[in-house]
Amino acid sequence: MHGTQSTSAQSRWRTVARSIGEVLVTGGLVVLLFVVYELFVTDVLTDRRQDQLKRDLRQGWTAEAEARPAPRVSILGDAFAVLHIPRLGADYEQVVLEGTAEEQLAQGPGHYEGTALPGEQGNVALAGHRVGKGSPFLDLDRLRPGDPIVIETADRWFVYRVLGDPVTGDFTTDPSGIPGQQIVRPSDIEVISPTPNGAEDGPPSGAYLTLTTCHPKYSARQRLIIHAGLEGDGLTKTEMPDGPPALRES
Repeated sequence: MHGTQSTSAQSRWRTVARSIGEVLVTGGLVVLLFVVYELFVTDVLTDRRQDQLKRDLRQGWTAEAEARPAPRVSILGDAFAVLHIPRLGADYEQVVLEGTAEEQLAQGPGHYEGTALPGEQGNVALAGHRVGKGSPFLDLDRLRPGDPIVIETADRWFVYRVLGDPVTGDFTTDPSGIPGQQIVRPSDIEVISPTPNGAEDGPPSGAYLTLTTCHPKYSARQRLIIHAGLEGDGLTKTEMPDGPPALRES
């Protein structure tokens, strides 16, 4: 009798263990599929969306140039510029949208509302995903002092240079006192102030560009920040139809 009860109990435990194992395996597969989707599938989908945005944006620019309308103010969700980072590849082009909500960042880098526009005094601040959703800022940590970052608008090219010493590679030696690279907490929003790291409502001390993304890779614990300064004035597409020489720097 006792042997029969023991065998029955063992059978029940085996059934329970088998059920738990099946649940864990299923759960593991779901997690794995989610990771694959976030890391790879979203990259493919965002790349396709970027291609469409580029076509639409350039067609819109051509139509604007022919019609010569009044300057257009960027509207939330609008694509309004193209970001070029030669260090990350001669073919690196990312359409920038107005706004930094997930709706915009799922399509490409986003422009922090209220920060300067390209070429203006102040701080042009852009955010982008580091992993997934196209991973536009995946390799932002490869940038070095002096590297060009080019923003293309409807009629101009604006060249910004990463702050720091190009000879030594030291990010902290710019006369402005602004470092070319920082690792900060997500709450340190002064990095996108009119003067980076200055007062949120303070006056700009120059024309800057700030790129922000998550750090380290695969984590949102911190933020990787790149600061750059405007080099000269914007170049018109009439004088430089193929872009400034900075686009061809490796």
